[in-house]
Amino acid sequence: MVTRPVGKKRRWPLLLLIIPFIFLLIPAFYNSLQPPLLGMPFFYWYQMLWIIITSIITAFVYFIGA
Repeated sequence: MVTRPVGKKRRWPLLLLIIPFIFLLIPAFYNSLQPPLLGMPFFYWYQMLWIIITSIITAFVYFIGA
C-alpha cells in the first residue's frame, strides 16, 4: 500500500482558482459590446481571454503541487 508522507501542504494557491470564477460569475464586468477586438464584441473576447487565463492559473496550481 502506498502512503503519502505526512506534511504541511500549501493550500493558498488553491485560492487563485477563485479569481476566474468571480470575474466570470458577475456579468456586469463584461456585459458590453465595446471595445471590440478584431471585430469581435467585448462580451465574447473577454470570455475567451478568461479561458486562457484560467488554464494558466490551473497549470500553475498543478505544477506547484497544491
